[in-house]
Amino acid sequence: MIFHQISDWSDAYANAPNIPGGERWPAAWVQPAQAYRDALQGSGRATLDISYGERARNRFDLFRPEDRPKGLVVFVHGGFWKALDKSFWSHLARGSVESGYAVAMPSYTLCPAVRIAEITCEIASAVEHAAPMVEGPLFLAGHSAGGHLVTRMISATSPLPDDVRARISHTVSISGIHDLRPLMKAAMNTELRIDAAEARVESPALLEPMQNARVTCWVGSAERPEFVRQNALLANIWTGLGAKTRAIEEPGRHHFDVIDGLADPDHQLTRTLLSP
Repeated sequence: MIFHQISDWSDAYANAPNIPGGERWPAAWVQPAQAYRDALQGSGRATLDISYGERARNRFDLFRPEDRPKGLVVFVHGGFWKALDKSFWSHLARGSVESGYAVAMPSYTLCPAVRIAEITCEIASAVEHAAPMVEGPLFLAGHSAGGHLVTRMISATSPLPDDVRARISHTVSISGIHDLRPLMKAAMNTELRIDAAEARVESPALLEPMQNARVTCWVGSAERPEFVRQNALLANIWTGLGAKTRAIEEPGRHHFDVIDGLADPDHQLTRTLLSP
């Protein structure tokens, strides 16, 4: 019998130091994201910095396909709720846009300026503001902390209004963090300020899914074991609570390249996200 126990919680969630060449990210995303924004602005198919709230970072970018959109994808970025913004990820809209869908990408206020519970409300506001701009079904996708935020949107305690919830066809959490309690033991919690009470109400794995929730939990097989565990955790628990779930481990992918498939309309990640 083999026992497993984590003694260094900061290392358990540290990605860059445990990925060969990991120091290349997030800088590696800057140029392709900028190039994609420039290209869609040039063709009149990008609207940037649409306001969805009063705070400085309450803005989203909207990318549109050439023809009338089949629906709307909302992608929520990661960064452990304390780093990065929408500008790093624009190129990841390509797969959905070339498949005929519009894509909204919001920024949000970062910790420690706010608590995670406040970020949850901001993302709900972003989705609520973007939804009327595009008819058809809604698809939610998020990476890392973004995976947490999109699965919060489809929990029973989601701050989304009922009419927006009813439009959500599928949610894909990519390397999502679904149980916040382990992060209370990591050094980053000096900025996140997660306590036991917030973990209980903001961890999707501790909540019930909304009615008719459909979620795919997607992770790279080469990721830190905690991300692989968190991926399986939500699918396991929510299956027992009535949601339609599946858990996928993409072979050979790590935390930073596991999202690359979203830039390709033919990649299985994009096809999975947009599956009816």
